[in-house]
Amino acid sequence: MVPGFWDDPAAARKVIEQTNAQRLFVKPYDTLVQMTEDIEVMCEMVEAEPDGAQRQMALEELVRMLDEADACADKLRLQSLLSGPLDACNAFVTLHAGAGGTESCDWADMLLRMYRRYCEEQGFEIEILDLQPGDEAGIKSVTFNVSGVYAYGYLKAERGVHRLVRISPFDANKRRHTSFCALDVVAELDDDIEVEINEEDLRVDTYRSSGAGGQHVNKTDSAVRLTHIPTGIVVAVQSERSQHKNRAKAMSMLKARIYEYEQDRKRRDLERFYGAKGEIAWGSQIRSYVLQPYTLAKDHRTGEENSNIEAVLDGAIQPFIEAYLRAAASGALRGHAAPEEDETA
Repeated sequence: MVPGFWDDPAAARKVIEQTNAQRLFVKPYDTLVQMTEDIEVMCEMVEAEPDGAQRQMALEELVRMLDEADACADKLRLQSLLSGPLDACNAFVTLHAGAGGTESCDWADMLLRMYRRYCEEQGFEIEILDLQPGDEAGIKSVTFNVSGVYAYGYLKAERGVHRLVRISPFDANKRRHTSFCALDVVAELDDDIEVEINEEDLRVDTYRSSGAGGQHVNKTDSAVRLTHIPTGIVVAVQSERSQHKNRAKAMSMLKARIYEYEQDRKRRDLERFYGAKGEIAWGSQIRSYVLQPYTLAKDHRTGEENSNIEAVLDGAIQPFIEAYLRAAASGALRGHAAPEEDETA
């Protein structure tokens, strides 16, 4: 290691993160090269074997090796789609319950659990920054930070409205209800990207953290809410005991959201920041999760679907994300329309 490498911890961490990101490409490539060489050797062995059981065994082994190499190449192709300037960054994710009242608050809580499971499977870390509980059940909104290489690159595929159809556990008549929840995601910016925010453009509110209790919660005004007046963007953080630390995290998130907003404004296309999410109600959903009268999770942008809804709600959403990345790269994304169904039945 270079002497003095850790003299600047922030710079050292950045170098390590960049190295890890590059390793994600280099390691699969080296593995694929080795697989290719092994396949060439196996082909020679198959040709050298006389007809019979030994040749058949060699052929079966060759087929297995080809399948593994194809899977490795497919993974490498997928990683090549994560080439955006911010794809390797951490992500700020926000879930907002939409139309449906208590139903949607419960749905937002279910989605939070789904993304927790997904992030655990991917090796990402989650930190809850702000959470507003529902009046009766679930959550009205939650903002969390996802840390890990390509966290934003993958989770940007989830931006939009998510729709749930099920028999309501809150309806005494056991009717079928439809609930909505919107997901926003922006990349956490590193220090190389400068976003200027004037203090006079900010409104700073402090309030008491909400939570399950404890020695600190609800006793001091440590939670911070920042409102950027020119854009109307609002962020809030209550995860730390220190108001100073909460403000620092809120500023980081605000810069990320303003950067995303300005990038879209420069392109004169607000679709990615607001339109891609749209109104949190009918006709704007990107994905539907149906529990009744059948079970199916379907992405309306790509056509990707999975009838094992329990696995999906347990975090098995990588196939949906991969389908989105491939479709986006090829320009084959569809609109957000979904089958018309009654909200209650």
